[in-house]
Order: sequence, then C-alpha cells, then structure tokens
Amino acid sequence: MTPNRTQIIPIGPYHPLQEEPEFFKLHVEGEKVVKLDIEIGYNHRGIEKLAEGLTYDQVPFLVERVCGICSTSHPFACVNAIEDVGGFDIPERAKYIRTFVGELERIHSHLLWLGLAGHFLGYNTVWMWAWKYREPVLDCFELLTGNRNHYAMFKPGGVRRDFEDEDLPTAMRILDGLERPLLMFAKIAMADPVLQARLKNVGVLTYEDCVELGALGPTSRASGVPWDVRRDHPYAAYDLVEWDVVTTENGDVFDKVVVRVLEMLESVKICKQCLEKLREVRDGIDANYKEIPPGEGIGHHEAPRGEVFHYVRSDGSNRPIRYKIRAPSFMNVPTNNRAVVGYTVSDATITLAAIDPCYCCTERTIVVDADSGKQLMGWKELLRLSQEKTRKLMEKYKSRMDRVWI
Repeated sequence: MTPNRTQIIPIGPYHPLQEEPEFFKLHVEGEKVVKLDIEIGYNHRGIEKLAEGLTYDQVPFLVERVCGICSTSHPFACVNAIEDVGGFDIPERAKYIRTFVGELERIHSHLLWLGLAGHFLGYNTVWMWAWKYREPVLDCFELLTGNRNHYAMFKPGGVRRDFEDEDLPTAMRILDGLERPLLMFAKIAMADPVLQARLKNVGVLTYEDCVELGALGPTSRASGVPWDVRRDHPYAAYDLVEWDVVTTENGDVFDKVVVRVLEMLESVKICKQCLEKLREVRDGIDANYKEIPPGEGIGHHEAPRGEVFHYVRSDGSNRPIRYKIRAPSFMNVPTNNRAVVGYTVSDATITLAAIDPCYCCTERTIVVDADSGKQLMGWKELLRLSQEKTRKLMEKYKSRMDRVWI
C-alpha cells in the first residue's frame, strides 16, 4: 500500500467483536483512521408500530424486548410516559422497587460490559472475574422478581409484584458481597499499567464534542459532562435516596471504564437504601389506574448507556395512537466519528465498544429513493414483504421443521 493511498477496512455487518449487526467502514491511511462511515438498519423490528396495536398494560412487555441486556430501561421510561399523560403518581413503595430494579440492572449491565471490554483487550482474567461477580446479581433478580432477565416488573401505576420481606436479607447480603470485588475492579482500573497503556488517551471525546453531538450516559460523563436525568429530572425514588453523579475529565476509553466501575458502587449504595426503606414503607405497590385520558406524555430513565426517552400520545382509548422511542445508543453511536478518527486501526474496535452500543435500540428503517429522497415504501408495504418472506421461509423449511418436532 502506498503511503498516501486510502484503504477501507470493514467492521461488520457481522463481526466477532459485535454482538449485533452494524456496519462501520474505516477509511485508513497506513494504520491511521482518517474517516468513518456508519451504516445502520440491519436489525429493525418495528417496535413503535407494534406498540400502537397493544393496550397500555401490554406495551411494557413489548418494549422490554427492545434490549436484552438492560431490559427494564425501556419499561421504566414507558410507564413514566404513560403516567405523565394523566399526571398520575404511584405509591412510594413502588417507587423504591422500581429504583432498586433499575440500579441492580445498571450493575449487571456494567459488569457485562466490563467483562467484554477485558475480553476485547485480551485481558481474559477481567472477563472471567466480572462475569463471575455478575452471577450473584442475576441470582438476586431471580430471587426478587422470578427472572434473571426480562423481569416483567413494571406496569402503569406501579409494579406487578412485591418484594417478600423474607427475601430482603438475602438481597442485602448479595449487595454487601459486591462491594469488595467492585473496589477491586476500581483498583485494577486505576493502577494496572497495561490497562493504562492500552486505554489512556485512546478514543478521546471532548466535552465540546459531547455537548455538540448530545452524547449520553457514561460516554458523556467520562468527558466531564454531568448529565444524569436521575438527578436533573428525578423520578421514582431517586430524589428520596442519597447518591452522587460520577464524572471524569479526560474523555478517553480509560475514563469510560472508571466511570462505569464507580457508578456500580453508587448503584450498590442506592439499592441498599431502597431495601432499608422497603422495611418501613407499606403503602402498596399499585395505584390501580383504570383509564388513560387523551393527551401526550414523555418518560425517561437513565439507563446504563444513558437517557432512554419514550413518547406516547393517547386519544382516550386503551391503546396509544403514537409511540416513539429514542434510545441512548442512537445518540452515542455518531460520536464514533470523532472518537475513532485520528487513531489507529487497533484502537478502533475498543473505541467502538467503549460506548457500550446497543444496535437493536438504535435501528431506524425507511426505504427512499437515493436521488430524490422520495419515500418508496410505507409501513404496510414493509409489513407485507416481511410476512411474504416469512411464508416462503416456512414453506422452504417445512419438512425440516416437521422432522424436528416429530
């Protein structure tokens, strides 16, 4: 390759480093990335349109499937939006349960990301340790909600299931047992010379970049931007417990690791306070609202990746007439145009992973003419094509499926 010639290195749509399909084109000169093209649209499922055909009680189950890792983030924003339509409040006990579930999920999500980050770097000891200590978190979810993931806890007006008093001491022991390994991870991040050499001053996103591009969550807080809707626009029990927003200043991949590790310690603090309050607060778990009035509502939640935002419009029936979702990765993925460009190819993959992307949350699909911009296919046509392809696949594999079931 000649020194001044630009080459393209594709990452995706299917790549061992990516859990979901997405396409990044690295334009490189030698080892340096000079341009990045991002193509989305490989994993669209039509969640917003499907929500318009469900009742308000059913929608939280649907949006829980938007993301398999932080599966309570979208239901959290969803019920906040539905309750905002009518200006509804919920029992205090339900607020503490919602907050506990949201923060325990933050720990589980950050530990999963930390393990994957270690694996991407070839630091498999961190990977095994992080996922080892994630297991008790999932056990705690199973103990209190019945599920290790997709907890089905949230509903408009409160939560679907209460926490049993006899389970609270076990949950508290699990949280106590997390503090020591989380402090260990913090010390590893702060002191390990290999991690520092590999991650410091890599994939830097400046404060100004974050503000201009609207970056969210740990991606922005690692650059010194103290945005956190739990504090800035409190909901559930976030204004009833004590905790701190974690920020750092450098904006590199190393600081994104530090922010997530320290956030887990804050989440443990919040969860323990919620458990203590649940011993005292006994005002029920459901406000039992029967109807949603006409109007519009917005709801948000500080998910592990950043603010997830839901919009709902009601005509007074038992179904939304419009539903809109904006997930944090939709805002964070474009920041790679700043964070990846100017660094080496070897830094690109860990920088792309540093925002903890969720491509299922990000996807948008529209079929337009590339020259005129005219829309070529609407929702009904896309649905018809999808159903037609499904029928063809079922016919093609019918004999094989019959053998499997027999």
